[in-house]
Amino acid sequence: MLILGSRGYRRAVSALCLGSVLVFANLYAIQPLLPTLAAEFELTALQASYSFSITTLTLGLSLLVYGGLSDALGRKPLMIGSLIGVVLTIVMLSQVRSYIDLMILRAVLGLFLGGLPAIAIAYMGDEFERPALIVAVGFYISANTVGGISGRLIGGFVGEWLGWSAVFMVMAGFSALLLALFVVLLPNAQRFSARPIHLGQILSDLYGHLRNPLILMACLIGGFNFFIFINQYSYVTFLLAAPPYNLSSSWLGLLFLTYLTGTFGSAISGRVAQRIPQPLCMVLGIGILILGSVTTLLPSLAGIVAGFFISAFGLFFTQATASSWVSQQALQAKASASALYLLSYYLGATAGGFYLYPFWHWAAWQGVIIGSIIVLLGTLSCAILLFMKTHRRVVT
Repeated sequence: MLILGSRGYRRAVSALCLGSVLVFANLYAIQPLLPTLAAEFELTALQASYSFSITTLTLGLSLLVYGGLSDALGRKPLMIGSLIGVVLTIVMLSQVRSYIDLMILRAVLGLFLGGLPAIAIAYMGDEFERPALIVAVGFYISANTVGGISGRLIGGFVGEWLGWSAVFMVMAGFSALLLALFVVLLPNAQRFSARPIHLGQILSDLYGHLRNPLILMACLIGGFNFFIFINQYSYVTFLLAAPPYNLSSSWLGLLFLTYLTGTFGSAISGRVAQRIPQPLCMVLGIGILILGSVTTLLPSLAGIVAGFFISAFGLFFTQATASSWVSQQALQAKASASALYLLSYYLGATAGGFYLYPFWHWAAWQGVIIGSIIVLLGTLSCAILLFMKTHRRVVT
């Protein structure tokens, strides 16, 4: 197995982090462009957000397929193939001129984007020893945030200077470079044991994971946290694009630098989890996410930005912990378990915009935060129950 600090460990973590940047940069590059798309195609805020939500939906659904396929066909080839599909789809997106075509290709993009997230943590679960796994997942999740930041910055600045369609051409070149590095750096799997593809077995594995309360509760926590967090970013772009803030798409892209605290939070999560129980880490992270959400109610731009800095730390600290927890609790079919967690995560991203829209329509940003706190108190309760359940098991 790859041990913490070894050469193979460093190569694997570097490759998976670069692949993560590729995936999440392409997923989120469109987010600062939502007000621009709404104006150009005469859309409501909710309709414009479909171009983001459709990608998270197809990404989430694809995870179930990739998880089972990778258990049978192997990890590395499937990750490479999906990333090639991402690059080709991004090139085609640069040529579209209608919102319908944009939606269709963003849906296709989501199908390819799901490959690496569905398989990466399972690859680490196969190849890394437990201390290395916990730390590596933290770095991998931190790379998610770097990808989200870079994609949104590219989307905001290139979109303002050259137009929204030029964003995709720039992203295609950026992605091709990262793909080449991924292929060169990622070691071949040494501990992977292939299993034949049986639909019945895949469904049985998923059912088994769903019956495991330690996995199911972590999925609910991850899914509903992201349900709120990522859609707060979508609605805040409309808040900040309107008076009195009047921010352009490039300035909206800079808002996503708040993800930097998420990068730090996820990177240290493994170290913290070595000192306190992982469910307690989740409780801590959700509490920080609630604090950040409330802070955004301050009337100044500085207050809103500060709130998102706090929220990003809490969200990604919790996500890294929950992802690692699911991988550890799955004694077999680890890719399927990781896929189930990520399915809940991205279905949450898809549905959250619909949930928050009535709150936005009712009371604008204040309404969004009220709706957010309702859900986050639920995930906090789940994390506390998970801690109590596992603490009792250890004590007895």
